[in-house]
Amino acid sequence: MQSVFDHVLTAPIDETPLGSVAEAWSRHLISTREFDSPLDAAIVGGFGADRLGYAFLSGYQEAIRALVPGLAAAEMVAVSATEAGGAHPSAIETVLVETGDGWKVRGTKTFTTLAALARRLVVIAGTGVDASGRRRLRAALVTVDQAGVTVTGRPPISFAPEIGHATVTFDDAAAEPLPGDGYADFLKPFRTIEDAHVLAAALGWLVRVGRQAGWAHSTQQRLLASLAGLRGLELSDPTAPGLHIALGGLFEEVDRLSAELEAQWALVDPVVRERWERDRPLLTTAGRVRAQRLETAWRSVRDRPEYSEK
Repeated sequence: MQSVFDHVLTAPIDETPLGSVAEAWSRHLISTREFDSPLDAAIVGGFGADRLGYAFLSGYQEAIRALVPGLAAAEMVAVSATEAGGAHPSAIETVLVETGDGWKVRGTKTFTTLAALARRLVVIAGTGVDASGRRRLRAALVTVDQAGVTVTGRPPISFAPEIGHATVTFDDAAAEPLPGDGYADFLKPFRTIEDAHVLAAALGWLVRVGRQAGWAHSTQQRLLASLAGLRGLELSDPTAPGLHIALGGLFEEVDRLSAELEAQWALVDPVVRERWERDRPLLTTAGRVRAQRLETAWRSVRDRPEYSEK
């Protein structure tokens, strides 16, 4: 099997336009068959995409597989957490209850990416409060195609409009609880895991664009260097402060490279370039939250007695 670096540098580029999320997902599954690591699959899937939105699809799906190992490879899944008040634990009103007929989910999620196409959802829901009065959360798998689940599509947003979003209502929907704490083991780490996998897919897509447009070898080298940095992250512990600091550095490097690439976009096919201009906000949507996590990571490190900046 080729290394992921050799793949994105030498694999034939499929120029066939992708007409839907389903077509993009099918290409992802075909192109990633030989890559077991979710991060490598995100890179390869992003490379196979013909636009940034479909690269996001690859990164997002592989991030969920990194979060919940054992999901079927061909199964499209979505994380369903955000409610009317946001995705913070205090805003989650959806509940997971055990009944005589098994576990059930009740509530409404206002913004779930790819819910209309997903077979199952990873739903974050409350199970009561702990001794200190804080809400307990659990994650549960919920099959979309059941009577207790209603998916209502939302209007497309201004960037990556191909990637649909929906409101999902659960009315005693059958659920399969996952082991662990819904916040500490799922919602909190997923934010970091998703950042890493979506960035990996976006960089894989940029290598594709660079090859098609004949970008300078030095540019492609820097793209691969950023990919190498992502592959070196210790994603097995996505809450570690060092990981957040390293990931913050990689995002800064990609920002610098993106700025330096402006002149080379003139070499890119106009349709691809126009989509990039439309969709590039996709890479900054979580920037504020990511910056907060980075500052929290630095504060955690600085507060350690052994830390010194000398």
